Amino acid sequence: MAKKTAPGKASQRLATQTDLSGNAVPEIAEALNGLVADSFALYTKTKNFHWHVSGPHFRDYHLLFDEQAAEIFASIDDLAERVRKIGARTVHSVGEIARLSSIKDNDKDFVSPADMLAELMNDNKHVIKRMRDAHEIADKHDDVATASILENFIDAAEKRNWFLFEASRTATGGGH
Repeated sequence: MAKKTAPGKASQRLATQTDLSGNAVPEIAEALNGLVADSFALYTKTKNFHWHVSGPHFRDYHLLFDEQAAEIFASIDDLAERVRKIGARTVHSVGEIARLSSIKDNDKDFVSPADMLAELMNDNKHVIKRMRDAHEIADKHDDVATASILENFIDAAEKRNWFLFEASRTATGGGH
């Protein structure tokens, strides 16, 4: 029976050479693997809302959620590959995603568009906070490559949040 390797730790066969200190790799990998899991969960929730949105702004919200889901999905590969580049093991199962994710599922039969927008805003804000925390860890270890990736993803998540906020003003009757 093969020995399991803890998340963030690569087996000798998977280890990659890096100039990061020994304690940097597991700390950075843990933070990034949490983001991989959160990104999968946020992607799934965003697609769920894309599939189930209804109402007067259906087309706008349907397209918005689809665009955002695609953007979130695209970030997952970069995050996971960064973990591998520094020589650690990344997320590899649905069970591990469930254990590492801090995004709550929403499997209600019906969610109003206004509630969808609010929930996705809160989840994106949560992911932004976790990205900033991961950036702080990368900075602590002089890992500029991870910090750079995270800076771009923070900016993209802030844009998603802005679009959700502006859309929510329409969903709740607010306006300019």
